[in-house]
Order: sequence, then structure tokens, then C-alpha cells
Amino acid sequence: MLPFFAITAVAGDGFLARDITFENTAGPEKHQAVALRVNADVSAFYRCSFRGYQDTLYVHSLRQFYRECDIYGTVDFIFGNAATVFQACNIFLRKPMKGQFNVITAQSRDDPNENTGISIQNCTIEADTDYEGSQGSTKNYLGRPWRIYSQTVYMESYIGGLIDLAGWTNWSGNRGIDTLYYGEYNNDGPGSATDNRVSWPGYHVMDYSDAKDFTVSEFIDGNEWLDSTSFPYDDGV
Repeated sequence: MLPFFAITAVAGDGFLARDITFENTAGPEKHQAVALRVNADVSAFYRCSFRGYQDTLYVHSLRQFYRECDIYGTVDFIFGNAATVFQACNIFLRKPMKGQFNVITAQSRDDPNENTGISIQNCTIEADTDYEGSQGSTKNYLGRPWRIYSQTVYMESYIGGLIDLAGWTNWSGNRGIDTLYYGEYNNDGPGSATDNRVSWPGYHVMDYSDAKDFTVSEFIDGNEWLDSTSFPYDDGV
């Protein structure tokens, strides 16, 4: 376990981690408190745990893969501008400070030509055990745009009922709602209904053709490098 004033940073290409917990113990009152920052190309994490509150996991840049990991947080707790796929992970929303709302992702693509974004596939989104007292009083969202070309999708995942009907929220006024790409494909669970989602031009209820662009094989070229890790993965939808 890391003390709150230490942040683990990974910068070496091909970095692999298995069965490791990365934790920032600062608590919600310390605001931004990163547990892990990753800017390592073709990096992969298997059965790891990332624990924090605000800004837990900084997927800074390059190609990254997370399989069967647990990620805990409150505000923007998966954020950055990597090309990242999360598969079969558990995403737990924790109890935030009074007056805060929870947001899972804050993706920061600022160039429409960048092949970056956050793809969450076959994952489970639920409340952590410490969230119980917040039921009904805390708003919870799938993501918000840190930069105007923010790109995030949820595919084939279980979305718990704690997620707000709108699904997504803004960062500042209408900034980015025309230029971002937010999508949902074939999710289930009480929070997965798309009927009352945001009506932004950049929000999409995806079809199969859209979804395949955010798979391991297409989005992070995983077929070219994940076999060598020995970690399991699904290459398509």
C-alpha cells in the first residue's frame, strides 16, 4: 500500500502487472490523489486493484489494457488520453465528499485525429460498500469531457441502478458536447437504459459496426502484442 503522498508512475513500454494493488490513501478530502499514472505503450494489467477517490487511475497516454481489475473512486477516477481497453473489470463508485457527484471517466482527447479514448467492455459498474449512505443523494455519471474531443464507450457491460438516467454530464457549460464521442452498446442492468440519456450531438447509441472500432483488436492493436503477455483477452464483440 502506498502512502497518500506517493504516486506510482509507469513509463516503460511493455510494462506488465499482475495481482498488484495500487492505492492512494489520501481520502476524498484531499481532492486529486492519483494511485497510478501510466504512460507506457503496450502495457497490460491483470487482476490488479486501483484504489482511491478523485483521479485514481491516470491512463495518461499510449496503448493500455486492463483485464479483471478492480477500480475504485469518486470523481473522474479513470482519466487521461491513452488508447485504453478495460475488459471484465469491476468499477466501484465510492462515497464522495458532501456536495460532490461521482463521475467514472474524464477522457482528454484534444485532437480529433488522435486514436485515443476509453473503452469499457464486459465490465460491472456498481456501488462500493462505503457508498450505502449516499443512495439517492449522490449523482453518478458514466463520464464527462475533460477535453473537447473526449472519447469514451461502454459496451456489453452491467450498469447498476445508481447511474443517473442522463448517463453523462458536462464539464463546463456546453463545451465539447458537439465534438466528443460518447457511446453505449449492448449493455444491461438497471442503469443501462438509453431512453433518457443526454441529447448531445456527440452521444451515440452504437451498433455493431460502431462497437467493433473500440475492441482490443481494432482500438489498441491487441492481437499484435497481447498474446505475448499470457493475459486473457477478448479481441472482438
